Amino acid sequence: MSPILQGIVTTVGGILAGLALASALLWRQQQALEVARYQASHDEITGLPNRRLFLTRLRAALADRAAVGVVLLDLDGFKTVNDTLGHDTGNLLLAHVGRLLSSLDAPVEIAARLSGDEFALLVRGDHEDVAAAARAAWQAIGAAPFPLDSGEVSVRGSVGYTHNPAYLSTNPRQLLAEADAAMYHAKRSGTGVHGHRPLAAPVGRSRDRHHH
Repeated sequence: MSPILQGIVTTVGGILAGLALASALLWRQQQALEVARYQASHDEITGLPNRRLFLTRLRAALADRAAVGVVLLDLDGFKTVNDTLGHDTGNLLLAHVGRLLSSLDAPVEIAARLSGDEFALLVRGDHEDVAAAARAAWQAIGAAPFPLDSGEVSVRGSVGYTHNPAYLSTNPRQLLAEADAAMYHAKRSGTGVHGHRPLAAPVGRSRDRHHH
């Protein structure tokens, strides 16, 4: 091979190697970006969407003028588990609850961990759909004891929910406040599940039937 041809081959080989390296670096950057996006929108312990993603999805549902509901669930006695069995066990319990909630059937659109031992469901549908999702979440948590090497821990939760019909305008903060108030009513009263009661129905509209 002539020196000129050899030089051309060497140059082309170098270019191809450079392109391959650049492609590999770009792929790694894209992967890192995807990981960063996932971590920014999901909870590290449970793998569920976090508060940020939950609010994004809730805003989108309200912007679509969809009938939606928010269900909040707070674990009863979680601090005792953390204090007596340790934070590692507490984290395993949170992951256990996350799996139970993420396995709930439609019309639950998204299950999220908002903070601490507080979880949320976004439900699309009528009032009965939201009430049914709230009861299903409460029953799923209570029916599945958390297994430990030394036995198991019974898990209980308090659930509050609210529903917003498609014809009403509201915002995520209002819905979360209503569901939160209902949840603490359930916790104080020991009923397990409680729904927010709207003050009044619009004229000409039939009011949703309300169930606890």
